Amino acid sequence: MKYYIFSVLFAIGTLFSCQSRNVQTENETPISEAFVRVSGQDLIQPDGNKLFIKGTNLGNWLNPEGYMFGFNKTNSGHFINEMFCQMVGPDFTAEFWKRFKDNYITRKDVEFIAATGANTIRLPFHYKLFTDEDYMGLKSNQDGFARIDSVVTWCRDNGLYLILDMHDAPGGQTGDNIDDSYGYPWLFDSEESQLLFCDIWRKIADYYKNETVILGYELINEPIAPYFENMEELNSKLETVHKRAVKAIREVDNNHIILLGGAQWNGNFKLFTDSKYDDKLMYTCHRYGGEPTREAIQEIIHFRDSVNLPMYMGEIGHNTDEWQTAFCKVLEENNIGYTFWPYKKIEKSCFMGIREPENWEQVIAFSEAPRSTYKEIRDARPVQDIVRKAMNDFIENSKCENNIPQTGYIRSLGLDVVDISNKE
Repeated sequence: MKYYIFSVLFAIGTLFSCQSRNVQTENETPISEAFVRVSGQDLIQPDGNKLFIKGTNLGNWLNPEGYMFGFNKTNSGHFINEMFCQMVGPDFTAEFWKRFKDNYITRKDVEFIAATGANTIRLPFHYKLFTDEDYMGLKSNQDGFARIDSVVTWCRDNGLYLILDMHDAPGGQTGDNIDDSYGYPWLFDSEESQLLFCDIWRKIADYYKNETVILGYELINEPIAPYFENMEELNSKLETVHKRAVKAIREVDNNHIILLGGAQWNGNFKLFTDSKYDDKLMYTCHRYGGEPTREAIQEIIHFRDSVNLPMYMGEIGHNTDEWQTAFCKVLEENNIGYTFWPYKKIEKSCFMGIREPENWEQVIAFSEAPRSTYKEIRDARPVQDIVRKAMNDFIENSKCENNIPQTGYIRSLGLDVVDISNKE
């Protein structure tokens, strides 16, 4: 009897204890106020100060792109994986990807980014990291949450915000190498792909719904390339897909901002007809090349003003230091924050340059060689010991402590170069 009474009292006490953790006291900040929020065309931090985004993109880490390895024809994630498998075998390739993910971006990289004075990181990722599809060395139990969790921790420890960018969506949203697709944006024609797309975003949002380091969720990167005869038809479906994903996210998360990119390289916003279906929306544009003037982005500014919501330049770069300096000034004058692309790649035009390993030219030669038949693969395949060592050396050279800071590039963005090599 005493045991029964104790059990009942313990259960009641536990119930009230659990409830008390969900009751907000007078001195606690309401959960909704602990996140970056939208106020007209501005982003407002929890302390009430305006946030002007400055930072970079961790491209190539969780969504490999050929040119960042020095490849040309072999330019998408599954092309690279196939080429590596043909060159050194699937088992060595799987181990390479695991070590690549462990070393390409680490805490030291985030510390370096924070030391420049940046305040935001955009993290591109592949949808397969949240499925059991074969991807980057894993055939099941993908590690998307574990990888993002690491970046969240590193960002929190260094005072940075994080934008999650689905760079590669189910079916492909762009129809080019950048979305690791099969040459067409099947997402907009496939009910199955859209269901998976929404399910993954719902899963991510539910997992991170209370994570204040995350500034927001960028639904899809650079949807609908301009190559397709039915481009206007595809464009007409973009807003509907956006709304569908927003609805899925709001089923579990009402805290985070959702970022929407325009069609045709995040440059065409004319197709958007409704900006009022959610109260935490902002827009994101991209620009490479052209004149570094206000006139070059006048249409983007006009759209931003017409909807009276924040606009942010998610990708920009690959230009001279002088061009970047001039364009950063234009962006600041027009209240458009920016994350430059990319943080790291082989050689220059980034925050951190990766030295090309010895004999890497043999890997590049194989990537460019004809490989449409098994005979061509056999004829082009280089000596195993040489190229396997080159791949291992690439991973070693990709570590932050072995990178080459591109000081002119960094300073052109209005950021500083600080030596953190002795930081523990």
